[in-house]
Amino acid sequence: MPANLPPDYKVVEKRFREAKTTEDKIAALQEMLAIMPNHKGTDKIRADLRRRLSKLKAEQEQGQKKGHRGGPSYHVPKEEAPQVILIGPPNTGKSSIVAATTNATPEVGNYPFTTRTPLPAMMAYEDVHIQLVDAPPLSPDHMDTWLPELIRNADVALLVVDLSADDCVDMLLFVRETLATKGIRLSAVHNPTETELPRNVKPTLVVANKLDSPNANENLEFLREVIGDEFEILPICAVMGKGLPELKKRLYEFLDVVRIYSKIPGKQVDLNQPFMVPRGGTVIDVARKIHREFGDHLKSARVWGSGKFDGQTVDRDHVVEDGDILEIHVDL
Repeated sequence: MPANLPPDYKVVEKRFREAKTTEDKIAALQEMLAIMPNHKGTDKIRADLRRRLSKLKAEQEQGQKKGHRGGPSYHVPKEEAPQVILIGPPNTGKSSIVAATTNATPEVGNYPFTTRTPLPAMMAYEDVHIQLVDAPPLSPDHMDTWLPELIRNADVALLVVDLSADDCVDMLLFVRETLATKGIRLSAVHNPTETELPRNVKPTLVVANKLDSPNANENLEFLREVIGDEFEILPICAVMGKGLPELKKRLYEFLDVVRIYSKIPGKQVDLNQPFMVPRGGTVIDVARKIHREFGDHLKSARVWGSGKFDGQTVDRDHVVEDGDILEIHVDL
């Protein structure tokens, strides 16, 4: 039986053959497996790709234990909060944004490559938290091999540019094109009907920092002219705090999540720590957020908010809405 591999597979296969690092090879193999049709004609190819992937992962793990010459790999585990990664060229003020919006104290310096490893920190917005990850910069001279995978793992990217630099437009285009060569497409939105692997399409906002610089308005106007509707641009000045409240609000909206408050049967609702699920999420998604075993043992649920009446009993597929109060009943 013929394999009938789609054109997208051939593109990724070419990227795999050209990959120079173990991380890039692993990412390409994983994407090839995701794209490949699942039928008898692809069984042998799929098995071969899995063998290669297993071998590369073993080599990667062994290399990390021995201090692999390609450098360390970094992974920032996701907390319960959505994860947002700050990317961009050197010296754009990513660390200043993290310092101004969280309780973290990253090293901030007016020189390139101040950030050498990813730094996670929690940003509060109203009654929720969003995990920000300050990533090392991308430049024409250097990019850490593990950075693309770090970007893939995040929910949203903030592409930070420096309005004091006359080449800010060129640097934005450089970041976009460099990540495209790694199979990552920065997008203003993610269309669920697209055939691309969701991890490779990263919803992105452009943050134009250093709005206080003398030539900032001129560079901002040029940036908007070139970028057009491709990305939404949020002008800020992290050092002076200008635009940060608007950035927090827009980032929360852009994540497209809803807040759900839990209620223990017979007790008052907990309004201090809401659970967040993607818009369109269901009761079963919230149950798993509360505790992973709750999803397997969900007996019933009552909802205040999106039901026809307060305290209505709903099934596991009931779509929750922002601000709902959910009372989960499990059979353990």
